[in-house]
Amino acid sequence: MARTTMSLRLDDRLRARLTAAADGEGRSVTALMEQFVREGLAVAEHPGVVFKPGPSGRRAALAGGPDVWEIASALRHTSGSESERVAALAAEFGLSERQLAIALDYAAAHRDEVDARIQANDRALAEAERIATERARLLA
Repeated sequence: MARTTMSLRLDDRLRARLTAAADGEGRSVTALMEQFVREGLAVAEHPGVVFKPGPSGRRAALAGGPDVWEIASALRHTSGSESERVAALAAEFGLSERQLAIALDYAAAHRDEVDARIQANDRALAEAERIATERARLLA
């Protein structure tokens, strides 16, 4: 990815807060600013999407709802027409069809990011299942 230098003027208090936040996360101010800009643009483009922190990093989620990758992952296991699948997922997650559409629009626009989260979850699940099987064998 190409990078371009950009000059930006910030209020002194805002700059101090940004620097403290970056220091607290062990990141550069530039890296934190890129994250905030990237997430801010995504939120502006997909109203209803927020970003949540967690052990696996920040991820897109519906405000007050599940992570976008969870909805996209569940979609893989839902059959029927588009409207049937949307209705089934909305019921499964306790969401309106509009909220589900917001999540799916985000997932479509950020396919690589969402697919990477789904794949990481699939790997973690496979490892947990392997360990459970081995534990059962040890205890047999």
